[in-house]
Amino acid sequence: MQKFDLIVIGSGSGLDVANAAVQSGLNVAVVERSKMGGTCLNRGCIPSKLLIHSADIVETIKNAEIFGIKIEGYSINFEKIVERVNGIIDPDSENIKNAFKYVTNPKLFQVECKFVGQKMIQVGEETITADKILIACGSRPSIPKIKGLEGSGFITSDEALRLKKQPRILTILGGGYIATELAHFFGALGTKVNIVQRRNVLLPNEDEEISQKFTTVFAKKYDVYTGYQTSEVFKKDGNFHIIAKNQEGKSIELVSDELLVAVGRIPNTDTLDLEKTGVKVNEKGYVVADEYLETTTKGIFALGDAVGKYQFKHSANHEAQYAYTNIVRPEHKIPVDYTAMPHAIFSSPQVAAVGLTEQELKKNGLDYQKSVYPYIDTAMGEALEDKDGFVKFLVEKETRKILGCHILGTEASILIHEVLVPMRSGDGTIDSITQTITIHPALSEVVARAAEAVQ
Repeated sequence: MQKFDLIVIGSGSGLDVANAAVQSGLNVAVVERSKMGGTCLNRGCIPSKLLIHSADIVETIKNAEIFGIKIEGYSINFEKIVERVNGIIDPDSENIKNAFKYVTNPKLFQVECKFVGQKMIQVGEETITADKILIACGSRPSIPKIKGLEGSGFITSDEALRLKKQPRILTILGGGYIATELAHFFGALGTKVNIVQRRNVLLPNEDEEISQKFTTVFAKKYDVYTGYQTSEVFKKDGNFHIIAKNQEGKSIELVSDELLVAVGRIPNTDTLDLEKTGVKVNEKGYVVADEYLETTTKGIFALGDAVGKYQFKHSANHEAQYAYTNIVRPEHKIPVDYTAMPHAIFSSPQVAAVGLTEQELKKNGLDYQKSVYPYIDTAMGEALEDKDGFVKFLVEKETRKILGCHILGTEASILIHEVLVPMRSGDGTIDSITQTITIHPALSEVVARAAEAVQ
């Protein structure tokens, strides 16, 4: 049995910890059952955003006539779009793998693994152990139990990002960020899109005004069925038939040549036999970890989707810095600071947010004031013809601290950074934004105007 100082399970953000630990003189093993680079590089944020950029370009072309530019005819080479993306990410993943050929530390075990005892991990035909272990195993698409779904040939986001043929009609089960991003990608390229969402709005975890407006905008582009629960799936003449019902008992039947299941993700912790090493998980399968990312077994840590605190790549990268410190310097452990953890949804329109939603503030009985400012009431918003976009601030009345900021519209994923710096590194007040000079007529002016609207 080989003994290491540290074993890292997963080659996403966990790889940052492994490499840093090697630089600190530790003998490290990395275990990865799939492609190197983790979910983000191979099956998540990077390939999806590369694909979505093509969709954004098509939308620009479609809307060009609004700005006095007439474009007569264009064509979609779907296979080339996908090939471009794979041609970027696959070499990156392979380069990470190849780098391990020339080093003995860290040592790579590219196999399935599971715990077989206290801090003992089976990798292929052998067993390895270490005093310190980091669980960074990531997550996978969740598959709901629906009659006829299993074995029907449906796809998840994993396969959707590598389809070689563009669907003519695509039905999507789910209404979260993965569902809406992929709806934008396929829909902008010309696929007819159906979205079946059991909740009453799309993006239900966003601020209520954001999710309501987003649902309204999306319903103008695609066939959106909110409040519908899928009860059955079957294949007939090569097509998918999706039966769904709403709370009133109304039933619909949708027919499409492709079915995408995007109802959420679940952690890969169930593949590791964690109980054999004393690591507890909660009812959803996420590893139970303290503020230092240490699990219920001393010396075993976890981060990223395995913990499920925030399921974003930037959050996992952030946690990796703390995990490294707390693993290497246990006498000087530092609790993770999640202050102003943002997120963005790269659909069309884009959505970005940080902090609490208005429904959370209402639930907690917090005293707050809000402002909402539309893009179209700024010079750049008018130039862009963004009639749906807006910035929403939620501010604590007494202290004027920013409790939340929610943006829907053009470049929301960039604009949110106007708020992140004062919330995390400044005094956190709305005044830190209003006292900043904003370039006129840059799009960021809409953030400044929304801040100034707070009384």
